[in-house]
Amino acid sequence: MKNIKDYNLDALKEEMKNIGEKPFRAEQIFKWLYQDKVTSFDEMLNLSIELREKLKQNYTICNFEIIRKQESADGTIKYLFDVLDGNAIETVLMSYHHGYSVCVSTQIGCKMGCKFCASTGIKFIRSLSSGEIVEQIIKIEQDTGVRVSNVVFMGIGEPLDNYENVVNAIRILNNPKGINIGARHISVSTSGLVPMIYKLAEENIQCTLSISLHATTDEKRSSMMPVNKLYNIEQLLQACKDYIKVTNRRVSFEYALAKDNNDNLEDAARLVKLLKGMNCHVNLIPINKIENGKFDKSTNENIMKFRDYLNDHGIVATIRRELGSDIEAACGQLRRKNLKD
Repeated sequence: MKNIKDYNLDALKEEMKNIGEKPFRAEQIFKWLYQDKVTSFDEMLNLSIELREKLKQNYTICNFEIIRKQESADGTIKYLFDVLDGNAIETVLMSYHHGYSVCVSTQIGCKMGCKFCASTGIKFIRSLSSGEIVEQIIKIEQDTGVRVSNVVFMGIGEPLDNYENVVNAIRILNNPKGINIGARHISVSTSGLVPMIYKLAEENIQCTLSISLHATTDEKRSSMMPVNKLYNIEQLLQACKDYIKVTNRRVSFEYALAKDNNDNLEDAARLVKLLKGMNCHVNLIPINKIENGKFDKSTNENIMKFRDYLNDHGIVATIRRELGSDIEAACGQLRRKNLKD
């Protein structure tokens, strides 16, 4: 059966017409799912018994189960969710002064093979549906009672490799009659799938695009991120410039600093040259050590020198606050897991 959370509001209205119901029923269902966060059709009390039975016959409500919940000393919570097909994914809830943010996964496994990421070498199973992406936020809100105000598509998987489902999930999250998270509070990360960046620019979604750059030469970036062999730095940055022109939105560049690899001032100078004149921000990430990973975290001294060099040369740069590393919930540490793990 079809997962009712896979439909954005317009699509759900069409579904209602297809089963002989008035389109306004979709708005009622949307409210039950995303504002009241019910887990069964029987709880939708302003729907007739007949309609509730019809919904049960045609659709399921995706209700993930929490397999494990780990809390960091800094308050970050990592969830291991049963996605109801024998697989599991990890999702992270982070607390900031501006509210609660959730880092969602978009795939079970990842194809990209980035050398600093824990998903490297783990078999790709499938992409998550729109409803499965949204359910991660719903389940966390149900479990904690908090209101999630920010969503980052930076968990397991390459979001733009699951393009249609990710864009549809954003439309569900953004709808004021549902979860109502502002598009400017939603960030989509990509390792650099250039054709999909151009496609995203045309969607008229005011989300933030985050580019995993991590190196300033093609040789170095290709050694860290195989995707660079398909779409090199020049192609990637041109796509970003065009994205900025079309959307009038600032692009964020993620740059993970690895000791004795990409963290010296020569790299910083090249980064300034690459990004000069762009409406952008650089998010410096102290790289996290992973099992069998070949990269070590840069020193605090080098990280601060790198940041200061960028800022002194006109590139706005900040160091990402490290959250959840003690429970392997920080950047690059999430994994797809089997239920037996």
